[in-house]
Amino acid sequence: MLYKREITSEISKYLNTDDIVVLHGARQVGKTHILYYFKEMLEREKKQVFYIDLEDSRYVAIIDSGVESFIDLLAEEGLLNKAKKSATSNKKLYVFIDEIQYLQHPSSFLKLISDHHKNIKLVVSGSSSFEIKNKFSDSLVGRTVNFEIFSLSFTEFLLFKGYPFEKGKVFTQKKIDELKKLFKEYILFGGYPKIVLTREREKKEKYLQQIIDTYVRKDIRDLAEIKDIDKFNKLLEVLASQSGNLLNVTELSNTCKIAKPTVERYLFIMENTYIIKLVHPYSGNIRSELFKTPKILFYDTGLMQMLWLKNLQKEIIGNVFETGIFSELVKKYGKDNVLYWRTKDKKEIDFILRKNNSFLPIEAKINFNKFNPSAVRYFQEKYNIKKYNLVSLEGDILNKEYLYPWSL
Repeated sequence: MLYKREITSEISKYLNTDDIVVLHGARQVGKTHILYYFKEMLEREKKQVFYIDLEDSRYVAIIDSGVESFIDLLAEEGLLNKAKKSATSNKKLYVFIDEIQYLQHPSSFLKLISDHHKNIKLVVSGSSSFEIKNKFSDSLVGRTVNFEIFSLSFTEFLLFKGYPFEKGKVFTQKKIDELKKLFKEYILFGGYPKIVLTREREKKEKYLQQIIDTYVRKDIRDLAEIKDIDKFNKLLEVLASQSGNLLNVTELSNTCKIAKPTVERYLFIMENTYIIKLVHPYSGNIRSELFKTPKILFYDTGLMQMLWLKNLQKEIIGNVFETGIFSELVKKYGKDNVLYWRTKDKKEIDFILRKNNSFLPIEAKINFNKFNPSAVRYFQEKYNIKKYNLVSLEGDILNKEYLYPWSL
């Protein structure tokens, strides 16, 4: 079954433009699912569609041979009139290419198709922003529109679970209790589609470990050319235990016995393969008392716990809830709109959300009753900001600023 992901509505706006649509994202987050969703949708509309998976090395060899070989392939499939080099029905031909990073020179291929074959609409995906950035040149500027694909949001999680949900409604206590239970499951196991659709905890753990192993084997060893995989793995595990903490490169270097420049390179690779995000601090008019160090956060709580604890937990512990709320904010508002705030005397707010040209402080606590408002009040006074949100699962909702996670 193909589910409609939230981002498909935005992507749909670009299916009939001349832009090359590029989907970036980690392995197993559902990029292929989205390509198939559009393929089926267009086929229902009687459009001409061709799908290529570059995990099949035969297709890589054909496209790496040059654009003419690719055009010959489409002609062989009856999709192009080779003599005229146009779609057989004079309509647009939609070509979906999965794992574009496997091509030797994707930029030149995409540019030539975009410039000389206007009847061919390209929608491509890549598992590694790191590799795509290395292989995509400036020649594609103005020709691509990019979308970042993450694991499922909580709303999508509910859709995959077949649970009826409509945001913004006033819910009965029964419904709220059900949503709390489901959000707890979402935080404990994460949002990778295959994990969500798997019922047994043991299988969830096995599949998550496979995602980790594939990431290290393919994205890291093959694409990033890292020689000492053991030290890279050690760093990944240490970072998973520190999700939500300030980045300390010196401490990481000492703990993992890796030179500081190498730690920084590994962090760059992890960030560009959508495993972690280095969240930067909000700074306003009191910069002298603010930390400038970024904070480490993982995009997926299931992956984070498997790396850190080697198994999935039965209760939400430590910084897992904060990591889960970060993940939700990223999926709804974009990764570059989520900041944090901390002063040198340790006043701290988990997240500062850039929203409609304003800033909203957000605290994440498992229980509403554990909230200490002093840092938020200080921030509001210093920056003349009236609103804030406290996001929790348990305890008492005391005012309109207190939200359950599904109301973000």
